[in-house]
Amino acid sequence: MTADDICRLGADLGLDAVGVTRAEAYLDTERHIAERRARGLFAEMKFTMAQPERSCHPETLLPGARSVVSAALCYWRPEQPLEPGEGRLARYTWSDAYAELREQLDALGRAIGGNYRVLVDANQHVDREAAARSGVGFYGKNTMLITRRHGSWVVLGTLVSDRELEPTPPLDTDCGDCRVCIDACPTGALDEPGTLDATKCLSYWTQAPAAIPAEYRAALGAQVYGCDICQDVCPWNRGVQKRRADDEPSAAGHIDLVTWLESDTLVDDFDRLYVPRNDARFLRRNALVALGNVGGPEHIDVLERHADDEHARWALDRVKERA
Repeated sequence: MTADDICRLGADLGLDAVGVTRAEAYLDTERHIAERRARGLFAEMKFTMAQPERSCHPETLLPGARSVVSAALCYWRPEQPLEPGEGRLARYTWSDAYAELREQLDALGRAIGGNYRVLVDANQHVDREAAARSGVGFYGKNTMLITRRHGSWVVLGTLVSDRELEPTPPLDTDCGDCRVCIDACPTGALDEPGTLDATKCLSYWTQAPAAIPAEYRAALGAQVYGCDICQDVCPWNRGVQKRRADDEPSAAGHIDLVTWLESDTLVDDFDRLYVPRNDARFLRRNALVALGNVGGPEHIDVLERHADDEHARWALDRVKERA
């Protein structure tokens, strides 16, 4: 199949960007992962960084693997203003875009024919590297994969095929002199452009199996999971935001903070989120910090009920100072 055939099939299936590269080892990426892990930049993060000897070798993921098809699906939509007492989830969690992408890639695999394997949000493969090699996007200074039409507001997935498919070329562009995301990051997690220091990343700390460092709590604001700051400010993201500006604003990423604290079914209700050890205490921890940042006097009672938690005590002090 030609590259045009693959791109046409992908577009017909609703994919926002498609590219093809050869099923060859990502040796530079494997080396970079090892170097950054040795520097401690991944903190306790696992995922594709846990086994680069596997995740950087798509040729081993399917017998007779010859081609890697990379695909992107845009998830951006306008957001309603937050109401008092609400917390916020990162945009990619508002719906299960990964499930939609998985179905689309499976349909693409059937259309291509032969044997194939679909990997979406899987730790066996570094999706960003395949996407960069195939021209779906390029690495931004915020380490996100940036596409031409949809910026970094995309989820990525991969199809490994035993068919010989025509590769698509990488994009001949980059961030240039822009450093907006670096300057916008409130904790300095991007001070080394193109390299994320997870020990300073707000998104990491909302998913970490440890206490959120006190010096980073205020920067989280109302955020209870993930962080969109470096994407919100990226100039490459303005295009899709303008094109979809008239869409119905969504509150799918907003949660009532007190409800989160009191819920007995939190992990089940938000099973699309990664939660360490599936322990709801980590989600409640995030809600406590958010209440410390955006809560009012009406939240003092609920914070006092959780005062055995250091995050609640921190939040209580913040709310009382404002009151």
